[in-house]
Amino acid sequence: MSVSTAAAARTICAPLPVLGRDVTVPLVTGGEVTYAALDYAASAPALQRVWDDVAAYAPYYGSVHRGAGYLSQLSTDLFENARKTVAEFLGCREGDQVVFTRSTTDSLNLLAAALPADCQVFVFETEHHASLLPWRDARVTYLDAPRTHQQAVATLEKALADRDPYGPALVCVTGASNVTGELWPVRELAAAAHAHGARIVLDAAQLAPHHAVSVADLDVDWVAFSGHKLYAPFGSGVLAGRADWLTAAEPYLAGGGASRKVTRREDGGVDVEWHESAARHEAGSPNVIGAYSIASACKALTEAGFDSLVAREQYLIEKVKGGLADVPEVRILSLFGDDAPRVGVISFVVEGWNSSHFAAALSAEYGIGVRDGLFCAHPLVRTLLGSDPQTQGECGAPEAAPGEKSLNAIRVSFGAGTPDEHVERFVTAVRELVSDGAKWRYRTEDGRCVPAV
Repeated sequence: MSVSTAAAARTICAPLPVLGRDVTVPLVTGGEVTYAALDYAASAPALQRVWDDVAAYAPYYGSVHRGAGYLSQLSTDLFENARKTVAEFLGCREGDQVVFTRSTTDSLNLLAAALPADCQVFVFETEHHASLLPWRDARVTYLDAPRTHQQAVATLEKALADRDPYGPALVCVTGASNVTGELWPVRELAAAAHAHGARIVLDAAQLAPHHAVSVADLDVDWVAFSGHKLYAPFGSGVLAGRADWLTAAEPYLAGGGASRKVTRREDGGVDVEWHESAARHEAGSPNVIGAYSIASACKALTEAGFDSLVAREQYLIEKVKGGLADVPEVRILSLFGDDAPRVGVISFVVEGWNSSHFAAALSAEYGIGVRDGLFCAHPLVRTLLGSDPQTQGECGAPEAAPGEKSLNAIRVSFGAGTPDEHVERFVTAVRELVSDGAKWRYRTEDGRCVPAV
């Protein structure tokens, strides 16, 4: 570590307390080790603060809305206050709605169901499947992977300029890639969209846990994210933004809570008057604990301060990138170049290694949890690897025997709860596996590489 890096490290905040930080796991080589959770991009551990808040509320859990009892009223207040907290966290504008969903995927499918007739959607092929696939009932234009921020904006501007200027249009873009961690030029893309009469939705699943996100400052129309990536893994997500398309659309789910008034007709049918608030798309008993946990995480991250969190994460990113750069067999995947700003998500391949084999060895021999595969972003990973989709294995499945060249990648990801030791152990493990090989034998079982018993 350089003198400047060491000095910077002393001024950076400590990791935020998370559940599982003391969990130990067995090693195939004998003994146990504290688990190094380096798969934050898939699901981040719960913040201790979130867990404590949920545990304190749990005895008071009650039905939400319309209940006359004390616990019901308490739960209703908590649920609606969680909505306000999320709106503040996201810098929502006056009139914006915050709808609680199950996840980012659910949020974007909800928005897809609310698109006006004949809406055209523009989405880069580099998106996670959650934002690449929901637009089945719209006219979709898939944009090629850009190699610079400027190219991303120019590509979008050209596509929008060539469209029918009188029809509704929506742009969907990620804030930070779940594969490379690279930040996208959201503000510039939003300006391009609005200049051509289109709206834009931001997939902030990988951005919101790492950087402050403001709907107003970025000038996006909607933002979607998941609680389980925001240190609140209790089965809830958010779609926040403009109300008009959501209010004009049929309810995402039909049922209690979404309906304001239901009456029988003389012909035997029913007439329904739907809510115009966020409740219109929240039919059924809401996940109050999930919503409350998201609000708790929003408060915890805000109080910790994103400036401090970003500084610490950047320090960890440099430790990982620097360590991998010392191993010539490792190639880090990137769209925008090695120096592009990113969050704590880094994907790479190792020459001579099958990615599933490498990830299995990290787990079994070092107690390190990473991810391997295509990361539910198949077109992007194939572009970065230059691989043929006809020869590609399923997401996460090894397509070659251990030791053979891999067509998948390995992803290491971390965040506010990651201690230095976890990334240091990871870098050491990569070096040792590349130089010395695995200490154990591995085999393929049910599409996964696992230690041979």
